[in-house]
Amino acid sequence: MKAILTSQLRLGGASLIALAAMGWASAAHAQTSTTEPVPAAELPQADTAAQTDQNDQIVVTGSRIIASGFTAPTPTTVIGAEQIAANAQPNLFNTIAQLPSLQGSTGAATGTFSTSSGTQGLSSFSLRGLQPIRTLTLLDGQRVAAANVSGVPDISLFPQLLVQRVDVVNGGASATYGSDAVGGVVNFITNTRFTGFKANVQGGITTYGDNKQILAQGAWGGSFAGDKLHLIVSGEYAHDGGVGPGDFGTDLARSRDWYKATTLLNTGVTTGGSPQFVYSDYAQPYQYARYGLINNGPLQGIAFDVNGNPYNFQYGSNGQPLGNGRVSNCYPGNSFCVGGDLTGAPGSGASLVSKLQRVVGYTRIGYDFAPGNEFYGTLNIGQVKTNNQPSPGYNRPNLTVQCSNPYLPQLVRDRCATAGITSFNFGTSNGAFPDPQVYTDRRQYRGVLGAKGKFSAAGGEWNYDAYYEHGVTIADINVQDIVLQNRYVAATNAIALNGAIVCADPVARAAGCQPINIFGGFAPSASALAYVTPANGPFQHTKLTQDVVSANISGNLFDLWAGPLSLAIGGEYRREFYRVNADPYGAGATSPNSAAYPVDPLLNQTLGSNWAAGNYKNGGGKYNVYEFSAETNLPLLDSERLGRANLNAAARYTHYSTSGSVWAWKVGGTWSTPIDGIRLRAVTSRDVRAPNLSELFAAPTVTTLPNFNDPFRNVAVQAFQNTVGNPNLKPEIARNTEVGITLANPTWLPGLSLSFDYYTIKLSGVVSTLSPDQIVRFCFEGNQTFCGGFVLNSPVQGGNFINVQPFNLASWKTSGFDIEASYRWQRPLGLPGNFTVRALGTHVQEFLVRAGIAGVATVDNAGANNGATPDWKWLAIQTYDTDKFSLLVQERWFSDGNFGNQYVECQSGCPVSTGNNPTISRNFMPGAFYVDVGGSYKVTRGLEGYFKVDNLFNVDPVPAPQTNTGLDVNPALYDTIGRTYRIGVRLNF
Repeated sequence: MKAILTSQLRLGGASLIALAAMGWASAAHAQTSTTEPVPAAELPQADTAAQTDQNDQIVVTGSRIIASGFTAPTPTTVIGAEQIAANAQPNLFNTIAQLPSLQGSTGAATGTFSTSSGTQGLSSFSLRGLQPIRTLTLLDGQRVAAANVSGVPDISLFPQLLVQRVDVVNGGASATYGSDAVGGVVNFITNTRFTGFKANVQGGITTYGDNKQILAQGAWGGSFAGDKLHLIVSGEYAHDGGVGPGDFGTDLARSRDWYKATTLLNTGVTTGGSPQFVYSDYAQPYQYARYGLINNGPLQGIAFDVNGNPYNFQYGSNGQPLGNGRVSNCYPGNSFCVGGDLTGAPGSGASLVSKLQRVVGYTRIGYDFAPGNEFYGTLNIGQVKTNNQPSPGYNRPNLTVQCSNPYLPQLVRDRCATAGITSFNFGTSNGAFPDPQVYTDRRQYRGVLGAKGKFSAAGGEWNYDAYYEHGVTIADINVQDIVLQNRYVAATNAIALNGAIVCADPVARAAGCQPINIFGGFAPSASALAYVTPANGPFQHTKLTQDVVSANISGNLFDLWAGPLSLAIGGEYRREFYRVNADPYGAGATSPNSAAYPVDPLLNQTLGSNWAAGNYKNGGGKYNVYEFSAETNLPLLDSERLGRANLNAAARYTHYSTSGSVWAWKVGGTWSTPIDGIRLRAVTSRDVRAPNLSELFAAPTVTTLPNFNDPFRNVAVQAFQNTVGNPNLKPEIARNTEVGITLANPTWLPGLSLSFDYYTIKLSGVVSTLSPDQIVRFCFEGNQTFCGGFVLNSPVQGGNFINVQPFNLASWKTSGFDIEASYRWQRPLGLPGNFTVRALGTHVQEFLVRAGIAGVATVDNAGANNGATPDWKWLAIQTYDTDKFSLLVQERWFSDGNFGNQYVECQSGCPVSTGNNPTISRNFMPGAFYVDVGGSYKVTRGLEGYFKVDNLFNVDPVPAPQTNTGLDVNPALYDTIGRTYRIGVRLNF
């Protein structure tokens, strides 16, 4: 087993290391006379993201005000080029996602168990655990076309080598930037005046020999025509090999050994004093086996080995088949035993990390038509391809088999005759079938034409920034080796006819049906596979377009007692459009049949949903937005005795073509007190998020639920979850409040920076849905409101479904605080170079989710490590650098938590288990502590070699148990890859 650090070490590990290092550095600083004051420009910036543009003005992310000396009240974390380089990640997304305030971001390690989502490998940020759709991501302060119908961009498509810093605004910014900036803003700032040539080549591999990574980046910039014309060109190629699937049972990829098939076993009993859900390792599904299992009737318990020989299945829990589909001593609520034969369990057969390949090209050309004024254009073209395996084989727990099937061993046929039956129920993982593969291909074309600069008017100098952006994303999903369910049923129902084994259904035979032997590990013939898993599988073709016209002007109106009154005004028009087309077998009658997808009388031609998974639908929609904004900065104080203070206010009027008009605003201020280095800040805002194209117009998304609990019969069934859009949705409204204090570069300890910020966010009209389990459970408990949207006992193949639709019913509230500290010590202990320590922490005090539906209780998601919001999350970084080399140690930590605060943990004497508060035997989920190390060495001027080791101690993830048969791990919080080594070379001339 891998190294497991004790909970005592995990507890506060990152913060203790950072604070101890700072204390040691501070004490040593007091004793060492060689330490010199650090210029403010060299300090890590903990509270305000600012850059000086070519006009020598201060540009602040989170505000449209451009003025010397202006300080925005919204806390902002800055990740500079040096920290980006030191972290040595193959994708800049990975570096930014480590920040504690980012919770629930998605990347290559998330979505790998999914067939239908289309988000595999989509790198998008989530601030405050509010999901990626409530975090606005910008490139040079401008919107970026979405990579998915949810409206979020893909960071993998950005020109990452040219990024000189990333500003993370931890707070609402809708009054400044418009919709989506509820949790905050992540703004990638590129070097628009880069000259010279630089390159980066990197390779990586895990300690298990997989997820092999190759990264090659290059950029060139030059100036011409007397430094008026500026041209930049960059290109990037990256290939991540991913971490593939393991085998059936508990075998993960390579020698990883942490998967134990941990599951919440459902007793199906809600009263009696015992917990309804029992936490257990080695959960054994008892409805199917790898090569087949008779799971009901008098022959229940007969399984088949790889050679097709029948044997008595080894049930866990000392269970015995009862002949009615259940097993003694086991858990009928979701059909599991504990232990026994696990070789047919599919959980470990999913990819841990998607394969990902990205190719990005970028160019920018700018012309200074007057001093400090520029026309410019950018073109960004990128492609991201991914591949993942969501599950192995084809899990089919409910199949009727005729005793006359000629492939059935004679021994079993004789048992049928003795029992007086002609058919039986059968479950199989189809271990001899090819494994389904999901391929995504996202291509984006984005162009910007703009002008920015300054002009004089009304006795003052004004700045302007205007641009037009057009972006197109083409996203394709193709699924291979996936089963058409009705064809599978026909192919497995074989008879002997004229001395040959054929499909029993003459209509199916006429359509090309070839019989399949499902009793054992016999690979189907090529013609049988072509019929059941045709070469033309499910596909979805999506086109998204975005057009933005934006203009902003900022300047000083007139001087007041404490400084100039600043004003920024702006307007923006935005149009969002999408269209999606899918194959006719998944989409139904809205997609015409073709030679690739011929008419088949066995399939549901009207409704579609014929595939085992990947039943994509057709759809489309559009909306446009008009926005007008104004922002002002009023200086209040400017004196040595009282300090400096300002009041910042902004308002934004927005009109959506789909939902009408809405206002956003903010009011805040800062006070640089007369106390050395102390600054106070506070801001409150009304923020908005309009429903995205997916929520408004999405074609139904169909997700297969292979082992769904039917509480009415206390059995597990297969069902489809149908998620549809709602064109009547309204914008979400948030109230964001933050209060903080900072200590920056005091004269008594130059190089020190500290900040503390409390935040609270109240979000109403949240676009959300209940889970399928909640919908069914609430109906089962007597709430008739939920009873009309599902069927779980359909006699028709594929007829079980639960409809899920979003509404503006829910409300969320989250609060907590952020801590950031940094210290740079020059010439530590008289040694050459600098020692720098930086620590960032976020504490989530509460994350209340109110469904807004009668009978549904409020749930606090803070501390639920099954999700995205642990109680505490820390990042600590210590670096030592000289002119020749640098060393880095980084700690990542988050606290212990639970599976969910809605659970009632008990062993005996349990209350009645309900949908709101189910009882559970264990509700504890350990946190994690990771250590990374790295370094670099300057071989010659302009040539640098570097290395990085992530997860140095190879800490394994802990189980995140659900109630089904998936891999059940949480890659949004835990490292599922293991120790990773990287080396590389950088060139800079």
